[in-house]
Amino acid sequence: MKEKYWVPAIERADMVLKEISKYPHQLRLIDLSKRLNINKSSLFSLLKTLEYLGWIVKDGGDVYSLGPSIGAFSSSYLSQFNLLQSFYKEAALSVSKVNEHIQLGVLQKTNVVYLGKVEGDSGVRLITDPGMQFPAYASSIGKIQLIQYTKQELRDIFSEGDWERKTPYTTSNIDELYEKVQTAKQSGYAIENQEAALGFHCVAAPVYNFEYKVIAGVSFSMTTSSWEFKKEAARDEIIKLADRLSQLAGFTGELKQNME
Repeated sequence: MKEKYWVPAIERADMVLKEISKYPHQLRLIDLSKRLNINKSSLFSLLKTLEYLGWIVKDGGDVYSLGPSIGAFSSSYLSQFNLLQSFYKEAALSVSKVNEHIQLGVLQKTNVVYLGKVEGDSGVRLITDPGMQFPAYASSIGKIQLIQYTKQELRDIFSEGDWERKTPYTTSNIDELYEKVQTAKQSGYAIENQEAALGFHCVAAPVYNFEYKVIAGVSFSMTTSSWEFKKEAARDEIIKLADRLSQLAGFTGELKQNME
């Protein structure tokens, strides 16, 4: 935005609201002043105005939290949010940078249900299309959505009869799955090497909502020949795509793996 259109007072209000959203019921005026480098007299007036408008509330101990007006705005925004529509818009940008196929999928019990796909120019046909289901344990887009579960919860979800091997490399037991899911949780992305189909590799990242819950996954898929020189770029770009979709879904924090 051009500097002549910038309104510093609105920028300061935005900074205050974001800081309070990260640390509700924790920050006093003096804390906000130090964190945001805003002098106390200016900040006092700003906080009073935000409090009067219902954007923040002051609790006992003179600490602040977000107010009901923010909740009303959030509700209105989320009611108009369309994950699939946002995916097609945002994924097109990511595909233009890496030029490989991207898919969107949601977890449904033991499977991933694919909702959308934006194709690159590789001409390679994937084994999955929108509307199809595929085992979550055999796909990066499934594993990345399993990071929200404990080992016992994974054991409850996947019974012993649920381990169909798609290739010799397919994850085939709960211990192996849990180890891969934990690696994905720590790194913020999941990689799948020829588990779903021979000669194909995928990298996926999670989409979070305003409650910090994983609501979907997005993934790049490509052949081994492309993977060898595109895997780092694909990893970085799929994380950026998931982050953009998370923000559109109301997620206001850092990426989940950095919050724990």
